[in-house]
Amino acid sequence: MNSIREQILQATETRVRAAIAPVPLHRHPTVPVDREGSPAVILIAEGDAISSYANGRVDRALTVRCVALARGANAFDTTDQLIVAVHSALMTETNLNALVIAVREIDCDWDSEDIDAGVVAIPARYEIRYRTHAHDLTLAG
Repeated sequence: MNSIREQILQATETRVRAAIAPVPLHRHPTVPVDREGSPAVILIAEGDAISSYANGRVDRALTVRCVALARGANAFDTTDQLIVAVHSALMTETNLNALVIAVREIDCDWDSEDIDAGVVAIPARYEIRYRTHAHDLTLAG
């Protein structure tokens, strides 16, 4: 059985993928998204921190980053629309099928990459709070 963390990431991926379809979603890509692959959204798990530990239960804070990428004349409009869809997908039902305690938006940024003229990237970060048993990452707390 997968860890609660992996179940949360899979639920997040499923929810975001449905919200942005037919635009592709890449989870932790190992190669850059090429010019022909945009627009696209990238989902990255940045970290998982322990916020408290009591009675054999561990409260955790998983940070995920969703990056909307687009190129061309309407890149800012496209990335904005993608981030709006991602945000709605994550914040509409914030318990992600009863896997999590809460989802909280952390921040959003706007980047225009000098390396690849015309690419716009809007990364938005979210904190997903959940609880596990201290001795078993597959058991929700």
